[in-house]
Amino acid sequence: MHRRPATEAEAAALASAVRLRIIRLTHDRALTNKEIAHRLDRDPATTLHHVRKLVATGFLEAQPARTGNRGAREIPYLSTGLSWRLSGGFGATKGQAVLEAYLAEVAEVDPARLNQTRLVVRVDPAELNRRLRSLFDELAAEPDDPSGERVALYLAIYPGD
Repeated sequence: MHRRPATEAEAAALASAVRLRIIRLTHDRALTNKEIAHRLDRDPATTLHHVRKLVATGFLEAQPARTGNRGAREIPYLSTGLSWRLSGGFGATKGQAVLEAYLAEVAEVDPARLNQTRLVVRVDPAELNRRLRSLFDELAAEPDDPSGERVALYLAIYPGD
């Protein structure tokens, strides 16, 4: 998959664990700001700030307005998938945000449902990264299986010393 370099604004938007979690939450289902705030256990005003930044940088797209439970007008947001199509320019700040997002998400998972594996090998890290990225790209390009379970993947390659 061809990736383009992230702009400064895009890189800044992705340097937040909260915004990364919002992108994941809205990957395949549109959520309103209120629903996002509830899922993240945050104040709606705080999440609205993050939602607006993600919309402004193209990571979220507003969907047609709908009527909420009490007749209020609600705007759901859906991820555009842009974050997967960017490369580079993120630095350590985004790396820290990705790790924080992962830790917050996995903390909400029942340990019995968490499938974890560890392995230490001696390989060319660039080749390993290329092969794993290729697998991730393949999975991202496939249409969602309507009967499949929604899962999230996190990959970290680090020195095994």
